[in-house]
Amino acid sequence: MAKEIHLPDLGENVTSGTVANILVEVGDFVEAGQNIIEIETDKAVAEIPCPESGKVTEIRVSSGDTISVGAVILLLDPQEKAPDEPKAAAAATPTENTIPQTEEKKPDDKAAQDDSTPAEPKARGGAVRAAPSVRQLAREHDVSLEEVPTRDPSGRITAQDVLDFVEKKDTPPSQAPAPSADAADTVGDRQQDAWGDVVIEPMNAIRAKAATHLTQCWTTIPHVTHFDKADITALEQFRKAHAARAESHGVHLTMAPFLIKLLPELFRQFPRMNATVDMDNRSFILKQYCNIGVAVDTPNGLVVPVVHNADQKSVVEIARDMARMAEKARARKLAIEDMQGGGFTVSNLGAMGGHGFTPIVNAPETAILGVSRATMEPVYNGDEFEPRLMLPLSLSYDHRCIDGAEAARFLRRLCEALEQPWNIMLGL
Repeated sequence: MAKEIHLPDLGENVTSGTVANILVEVGDFVEAGQNIIEIETDKAVAEIPCPESGKVTEIRVSSGDTISVGAVILLLDPQEKAPDEPKAAAAATPTENTIPQTEEKKPDDKAAQDDSTPAEPKARGGAVRAAPSVRQLAREHDVSLEEVPTRDPSGRITAQDVLDFVEKKDTPPSQAPAPSADAADTVGDRQQDAWGDVVIEPMNAIRAKAATHLTQCWTTIPHVTHFDKADITALEQFRKAHAARAESHGVHLTMAPFLIKLLPELFRQFPRMNATVDMDNRSFILKQYCNIGVAVDTPNGLVVPVVHNADQKSVVEIARDMARMAEKARARKLAIEDMQGGGFTVSNLGAMGGHGFTPIVNAPETAILGVSRATMEPVYNGDEFEPRLMLPLSLSYDHRCIDGAEAARFLRRLCEALEQPWNIMLGL
C-alpha cells in the first residue's frame, strides 16, 4: 500500500516554500534519508530527505509549486525492494562513454557538425537543477534549461548562466553584446522611462522574502540605535600573536569570534538583550541559551546563519563555525536548522569600511549589533594623545523591551570587555 510522504517542518516562522527541484522520478527506488526534492524558502534552499525506503509510485508536486508544511510530496510503496541487478539496467541505456560504434561512423553525427552549425540541445543526465526564478527567466527568454551550460560543480543553473547563454546565442561573434530591439518586459533587458534607459532586475526569492521581513521589522519594532567605540589595541595584538597558531588548526582568526565569545556573559547581566517580546501576553521571553546569528552577505542576498550554544564554545570553535556557515551560505547549502533559534544578531561590515550604521532588529529578537571598521585614532590618556585602534559599534534595540540607559550600559560594558576581556573572565 502506498504511503504519503509529507513536507516536514521547515523551521520557525517558515510555513511554506517553493519546489526548486524534484530529485526523483516515478519508478525510482529511494533509500531512507535520500533527498527527494529541494525547497526554496526565504532563507535558503533546503534538500528534503525521504523518511523511509521504498519505490516512488506518484509525485504530487511540480517544480515551481508553492507548498505548505504538511503537503503531500509523493507516494511511496515501502514494500518494494531495491533492484538486485542495477548494472544490467544501466547497461541497457547508452551513456556518454558507451556510444555504439555505428553512431560514431554516421556522416551526420552531431560531433561532425560542431564547427559548421549550432549544436542541438544536449540532454542532461537527470533533472535540471534550477530555482523557480531561474526557470521563469529561461521561459521569458525562450530558452530550454537543458541547453544551458553551468560552471557549478553540482550542476545547478544560475540566472547568470541563463543570461550568458542568451547573450552568446543572440549575439554574432563579430559584434559586442547589445540589448535586443524588442526587449520589453524581460528580465535584465533594457527599457525606457520618461528620463532614459532603465534595466529591470527582478528580486530573487531570498531578497523578496527578506524585503518583506525587514519591512515588517522596521514598521512593527520601535527602533533606537546607540553608538560607542571600543579600544581593541591590546586585543588586536593578542589576536595577531595567535593568528598563525589558529591557522595551523585550519582557522582564520578574526576579531568577530572574540566579540561573540564575550556576548553570553553579558546576556547574564542584561537578559533582555537575548529575548523576545510577546505582546499578546504582555511579557518578555528571556532566553536561557545563547544562539547568536551572524549576518552573511551572499550573491543571492543577506542570510543569517546561527552559531548555536556560543557560551559553550571556545573562540576557535566559534571562528570555525562562522567560516563553515559562511561557506554554506554562499553556496546556498544552509540547512533549515542552521538558521533557527537565534536570540541576538551580529552584523559585521568592518571589511567593507564605514564608521557606523543603523542595523534593523531581526524579529523576533530584541537587539542587533553592528560592527564597523576599526581605525587608528588619537586618544588622550590624561597626559598626551596616543594612537589607539578603535572599533565602532552600533546597537539597535527594541524600545518596547530595552530602555536607552540599559542599552548604553550594555554597549559600554561590551566595549570594556573588548578592551580587557580577562576582567569578564574573572567575573569583574
